[in-house]
Amino acid sequence: MALPRAAGRSLLWRLGPARGLLEPGPAPGAPRFPVCCLSTKAGSRAVLTALASRAKRLNGMYERFLERTFPRFYVLYATFTRGIQALFLEANEIRKIKSKMSRQRLSAQQLPYRDMERLRQFRRDLLKAVPVGVIAIPPFANFLVLVLMYFFPRQLLVRYFWTPNQQVEFLEAYDAIRRDSYPDVVESLALAARSLPEPRLRKRLQELCAEVRRGSQPRVAELYAVRSLFSGAPLGLSKLQVSHLRALSRVLFLTPHLPAFFLRRRLRSHVLEIRHLDRAMLRLGLGQLSEEELRAACYLRGLNSTHLGMAECRAWLEQWLGLSCKLEASEVSLLANSMVLLSLNYARAKA
Repeated sequence: MALPRAAGRSLLWRLGPARGLLEPGPAPGAPRFPVCCLSTKAGSRAVLTALASRAKRLNGMYERFLERTFPRFYVLYATFTRGIQALFLEANEIRKIKSKMSRQRLSAQQLPYRDMERLRQFRRDLLKAVPVGVIAIPPFANFLVLVLMYFFPRQLLVRYFWTPNQQVEFLEAYDAIRRDSYPDVVESLALAARSLPEPRLRKRLQELCAEVRRGSQPRVAELYAVRSLFSGAPLGLSKLQVSHLRALSRVLFLTPHLPAFFLRRRLRSHVLEIRHLDRAMLRLGLGQLSEEELRAACYLRGLNSTHLGMAECRAWLEQWLGLSCKLEASEVSLLANSMVLLSLNYARAKA
């Protein structure tokens, strides 16, 4: 019997201790930790962190190479990278605003000024950015986008992808395009004034047009005095001549190459949106706006603010709000034409 027992002990020794037979198990109620699972997750995180660090280091080396070897191309590359980041951040802010509107059951007109303006600008940027986004979907197509940035930045890219110098240059270019239509708007007003039935108001509007042609800027009180002319024929938005509609469309950066029905519809929509923005701005107060916000607000309403100071921008906006916030929705035609009447000679009048 001694030999089998010795052989058994020798076999157990070679196999090692059997868990649960020769080792004590955990105490009842003691926690059991998934050791393998924890080590796997920790290892995955370490690998991802190492890969991210490696990719960041390689990207930094690539950017330094571009900056040193191709400085002009690096400016485009850096602008494109910053633009993508800014666009995604803006999209995240828009998502928060939309969520707030849904949660609180708010309409766009009930939003604070900055949220309302952000929504308006993002819609315009998105419409312009969609074609570029489609082009950039295929692999390595971002190089084609860079080529487009170089040759057609103003036409194809939104403001996020403009360099600081391009922003000033392109704003000047857009303003030059719309200012070509300002004399057409004044001429259309003067022609329409001839057919007004009421002699006193007809004379007053003709005098206003003559003052603008001589280089003067009309006062808000003078424009407000003729507001009743712009709610019916021939100066109401639904009664304007097609040539007048096309000129106003160019002032608001809208395409003029549409049938009259669509021109009226788009003009009404955009001018009413500006009117809602004006009321939200008045609630906020002009003193709360930054210099960039003041300049952007003036530019949207027809005044080239790129070379104006903050005091000049604020003074002009005070005049604009003094008119806009008194007008009814039926008088939006006067608001659209005032984008020209109040801004055409503003810099000259200040000088």
